[in-house]
Amino acid sequence: MKKSVWMSYDLGIKGDYQGLYSWLDDHGAIECGNSVAYFQYDVNKEKDLMPELKNDLTTKVDFKPGDRIYIVRKEFENGEKPVRGKFIIGKRKSNPWEGYGSKTVDTVDGDE
Repeated sequence: MKKSVWMSYDLGIKGDYQGLYSWLDDHGAIECGNSVAYFQYDVNKEKDLMPELKNDLTTKVDFKPGDRIYIVRKEFENGEKPVRGKFIIGKRKSNPWEGYGSKTVDTVDGDE
């Protein structure tokens, strides 16, 4: 079964881009902006997508600490296909845009 997958990748300055780009090319991925690709991935069962994808990538790409791969896909659930996202390599960082917006936060410093 083929699953539609969007991948966001961040391998830093010294990442194994050659390995990742070879993998993406082998899977017929198309570019979707800076560090984002779309491809269809062949998987045995819908629930096996993430572990199979991670295993496939880690055998072809030399990931280093700090590298990140985020996957966005649709999952069939209760007759609907909600969009889900998950890091399969690395983890979420602090938002670089925090503090730029117009929202205000009331804080209390110390005891009154």
